[in-house]
Amino acid sequence: MRVAIDLTDEQLAQLNDQASALGVRAEELARAAVVDLVTKPAPDFREVAARVLAKNAELYRRLG
Repeated sequence: MRVAIDLTDEQLAQLNDQASALGVRAEELARAAVVDLVTKPAPDFREVAARVLAKNAELYRRLG
């Protein structure tokens, strides 16, 4: 499955910097971060996820 995400220029630069420091491609780092998030959610993941979804509800509505 492929998932597309929008990042600001600053976020993309930070992702590229982190990936470069780790010696991997940005796509690999992003995938690893998502896999880690969904396989090992923090105890407060649901609370954080709900807050993010509420904060970005209008954006998600327009994208949908």
